[in-house]
Amino acid sequence: MIDSHSHLFAEEFKDDLEECIERCKENNVNKIILVGFSKETNREAQRLSKLYPIFYPTAGVHPCDANKDYLEQFAELKEFIKENKVYAIGECGLDYYWDTTFKEEQKKLFKLQCELAIENALPVIVHMRDATKDAYDILKEYSGKLKAVMHCYSGSSDMALEFLKLGYYISLGGPVTFKNAKEPKKVATIVPLDRLLIETDCPYLAPTPNRGKRNESSYVKLVCQEIASLRGLSFEEVERATEDNTIRLFKLDR
Repeated sequence: MIDSHSHLFAEEFKDDLEECIERCKENNVNKIILVGFSKETNREAQRLSKLYPIFYPTAGVHPCDANKDYLEQFAELKEFIKENKVYAIGECGLDYYWDTTFKEEQKKLFKLQCELAIENALPVIVHMRDATKDAYDILKEYSGKLKAVMHCYSGSSDMALEFLKLGYYISLGGPVTFKNAKEPKKVATIVPLDRLLIETDCPYLAPTPNRGKRNESSYVKLVCQEIASLRGLSFEEVERATEDNTIRLFKLDR
């Protein structure tokens, strides 16, 4: 299995990162996309990826960090990816849940990161919260030119189909295991198997039965199990398909 979205550089793992990596290996999680979203986390993703071959780093600017200096933030990111190997741009996107002060800056910064990804033949990891229409409108502009995954997708099943029509991937995490998560469960059954990714978004959104606790990359196995159950497929079928999809999207080595 591959955890397609992890933040194992987070403070929550400072005391037991190596144990977390061992648990991944014990649970057959052999690759982890280590997702940066700021100057500091982009650097940490790089640093840890040089120490542990299980990690594949990305770099981006999170929409919650967008501000009036978004052009400066973008310039720093652009310079960073010139100097460092990354497997994707992001996470980036739109988030209107926490604050809409810099809504326009968020949109401009998201577009710049999409264009940077196209220029460098990299996929984009899309964060979208309470911003479905604007995110869709922007991604529609780049359909056919951009490869992207809707990370920890929380939108409607109807909109999932629209993002799929644009050629993008859908990734599901812990919420698909939550008892009353009707829409994520529906999404899990309608996304074509060749367009589906699995993730943890750790340390956040731990799947059942660990909900409310710290999440970690080895728990991606629980996401895979739930999707297999919902679709009436074997665990191995979902494991193999999501691994193939992640390798294809991020151009990983086998």
